[in-house]
Amino acid sequence: MISDFNDPELSGKYLGTITKDFVKVSEILKEASYQVRSRKFSEYPIFPISKEEQPIGQLFLGKQEKGLDWNYYITYVDEFIQRKLIAEELLEDFKSNYKNPDEFCCLFVMDGEFTSFVFIPFPED
Repeated sequence: MISDFNDPELSGKYLGTITKDFVKVSEILKEASYQVRSRKFSEYPIFPISKEEQPIGQLFLGKQEKGLDWNYYITYVDEFIQRKLIAEELLEDFKSNYKNPDEFCCLFVMDGEFTSFVFIPFPED
């Protein structure tokens, strides 16, 4: 189930708080994305974010330790396929929608019933 990439609910309710956090952690996420790809774990790193604990990926940056609104987890597309969050027949659609990971961070926002993939551009150096 691939979510709409321009979900209007996302813009209003979440974008401000996500952006505020992202500015603080973008360099760390960019480096982690690079490491996942350079070590050949996956060409499609994904950072699930949630305010509560959740089972997808491994906790990477906890909101308490870092003074953030969101917990940041790290995983890649294979786990989304295994958990049937992306249907295998939609994998190619996901890959074609996946933005350049050197320029964009792929977040998977989870808040209650709301879930959505979001691509946020990394700040320019």
